[in-house]
Amino acid sequence: MLSLLNFTRADVLALFGLQQFTASFFFEIIDMIIMALAIGYIFSDVLRKPVTENFDPLKFYKHGKWENVKFAALAAGPAVILHELSHKAIAMLFGAKAVLFAPYGFYALIIILKAVGFPFLFFVGGFVSHTPLPPLPSALVSIAGPAMNFLLWYLAIQAVKNKWVKSKYVPYLIPFAKINLFLGIFNLIPLPGFDGFGFITSLFSFLF
Repeated sequence: MLSLLNFTRADVLALFGLQQFTASFFFEIIDMIIMALAIGYIFSDVLRKPVTENFDPLKFYKHGKWENVKFAALAAGPAVILHELSHKAIAMLFGAKAVLFAPYGFYALIIILKAVGFPFLFFVGGFVSHTPLPPLPSALVSIAGPAMNFLLWYLAIQAVKNKWVKSKYVPYLIPFAKINLFLGIFNLIPLPGFDGFGFITSLFSFLF
C-alpha cells in the first residue's frame, strides 16, 4: 500500500524503460499540469467559481463541476507549484540537483476518497527531491516554499487593495491569497514531512 502511495512519474517511466528521462524538465511541466488539475479537483467544493450576472442554471448544471475544477486549479494550483519551484530553485542555487515530482499515488487516493464522499481529506501538494546539501543550505531550501507562499499572499492582497489588476481578476486573487496564507502556515508545522520540521532540524544541525 505504501509503495502505491509513493507512486510517481519515475515509476511510470520505469514501466516503459524511460527512467533516464525522470529528471527531464518536460516531464516536470507535465507533473505541474497534473498537480494543478488534481488540486483543482480536490478544492473544487471549497473554491467555487463565483456566480456572474449572466448566470445560466442549465449551463452550470451541465458544466458547473468542471468550471469549479478550473477555477480552483487557477486559484490554488500556482500557489502549490510556485511553492515547490522555490524549493527547487534554492536547492539548485546551492549546487544541488533538484527534481520536482507530483505524488500520483497520494493524488489517486485523495481523489477516490473525495469521489466516494469521504468526510475528511488530507492535502498533499508535491515534493522536490534533491541531492544532499550542508545543514544551512538545507534549512534555506526547506523555508523557501513557505516564504514564497507568504510573499505571494502579500502581493495578492496588495494587488487587490491597490487595484493593480482589473476587477475581473479579483475573484481569483482573493482565494489565491487565502490558499497561499494557508500553505505558508500549514507547511511550517514542525512535524516530519513538513517544511517546518526540515527547517528546524537542518538549522539545529548547523548551530550545534
